[in-house]
Amino acid sequence: MQQNFNSVSTVAPSVLATNKVIRNTYILLSLTVLFSAFTAFISTSMNLAMPIWLVIGGYFGLLYLVSATANSAMGLISVFALTGFMGLTLGPILNMYIQGFSNGPELVTAALASTGAIFFSLSGYAMTTRKDFSYMAGFLFVGTAIAMLAGIAGMFFNVPALQIAVSAAFVLLMSGYILFQTSQIINGGERNYIMATVSLYVSLFNLFLSLLQILGALSGRRN
Repeated sequence: MQQNFNSVSTVAPSVLATNKVIRNTYILLSLTVLFSAFTAFISTSMNLAMPIWLVIGGYFGLLYLVSATANSAMGLISVFALTGFMGLTLGPILNMYIQGFSNGPELVTAALASTGAIFFSLSGYAMTTRKDFSYMAGFLFVGTAIAMLAGIAGMFFNVPALQIAVSAAFVLLMSGYILFQTSQIINGGERNYIMATVSLYVSLFNLFLSLLQILGALSGRRN
């Protein structure tokens, strides 16, 4: 009886800690998505443009800052700085679709709705089944590296079919990452809700961009 009591006593705090990480992650993710949407709106309204070196340097610099401060209160400021910056980088991309396609607003709305539907479906599945998707880590890492290299090649050689294929691959890979990351949270593999939030946010960001590129290529009506 004493052994069973000790077992229950050990499991209960673990479950409570996991539930706290889940709650904090989704609250922070919701706030950062809203903040990112706000900065994207500002960037779009101002027709803001950023050089590629600033986008890449800003992203990795702020990502490092989040990682370095994830265990302190400063981590929250870092998360909003990163997601706000990523929202700003969305402005030129959104303007390209809104101004370049007669159905640009519809494409953006469809990509946004599809991103939300995929995220809630996959997160709901992972949380309901509580399956461990940690076995996907190696495949997702290698797949993302290959897709990135193929994407760079597609830009240099300007092969539309390859660009669509890369975007489709990223949709599958980011969907896999959402399953993997949610599984890590609910199964105790990720205890830091700040890092969990950033991981899910980056997956959502890339998923949205990939869906937008596919929709633009397949159903966009250029002006």
